[in-house]
Amino acid sequence: MNSAARHIGRTLALVLPVVLVLSGTLAVTRVPWASTATDSQVLTASSGKAATKASPRAPEEALRRRLLVELQKEDPGVALTHLQEATTKRPSLAKHCVSIARDLGRAAVAKYGAAHRAQAYSRPVCDTSFATGVAAAQ
Repeated sequence: MNSAARHIGRTLALVLPVVLVLSGTLAVTRVPWASTATDSQVLTASSGKAATKASPRAPEEALRRRLLVELQKEDPGVALTHLQEATTKRPSLAKHCVSIARDLGRAAVAKYGAAHRAQAYSRPVCDTSFATGVAAAQ
């Protein structure tokens, strides 16, 4: 009788967690990923795949957009300082620093008009990429 009870106990120990997980998974039909989830940001257990509106932005693109907005609100010097801080904190962004600084240079010329006025905000961030962007925007 002891071996039969052990056999049943082992079987239950293996099968019961699997049954509980599967029944819990199947019971969930919608999982909101954020507190403001919409229907397109919900995983449906029956479909087996997530539906999303758009793929998430790459970190360098998010940084570029944030700094361009900051340049418009503040000045290019503030944006360049934050670019340097971001590349120091996340070294993986360093390979994008040149193109971001160049875009900031172009945006500075668009905001301030004269290239010499935009050039006044130049910082030693990403070599001379900001200055290259300023010169290219002329």
